[in-house]
Amino acid sequence: APYDSLTRAMLVTVLWRAEGMPETDTPVLFDDIDPEGYYAKALRWAVSEEIAAGMSDTEFAPNDPITREQIAAIMFRYAKLKGNAPQGAWAIALDYQDTGEIADWAMESVMFCKLKGIMLGDDTNAFRPKNNATRAETAAIVQRFLENLKNDVKEEK
Repeated sequence: APYDSLTRAMLVTVLWRAEGMPETDTPVLFDDIDPEGYYAKALRWAVSEEIAAGMSDTEFAPNDPITREQIAAIMFRYAKLKGNAPQGAWAIALDYQDTGEIADWAMESVMFCKLKGIMLGDDTNAFRPKNNATRAETAAIVQRFLENLKNDVKEEK
């Protein structure tokens, strides 16, 4: 089902698996998660590494579709974990026709994703930050991220 929406729980599970499924005992204090759910270990890892944040202090919304700006934020935090994010003060100009729709909390993350070519605008040069991401779209984003990471490691050698 490549055109189905990806959920927030699915994304943290994908990244956790890409990371080798590390174990952690970090407690997760969200009221709306299933401690036995397929995503429980992945969410504990993502919270322990500060990759994932809740919709509030008590809600993660694991089964909600994930938006493009939420993916950007998670991928930026994951890049920080991997040592692949810019350090210090930095910024790039965003020329998407809907840049004004990007939430303030996601702006730096979207800049990072554009800088690295991880997330792209559509044919009309729109980022569509509030749109739900499809499974296929997210697979391409994660693939670009991993390729980018691999290429950056090669350049450092």
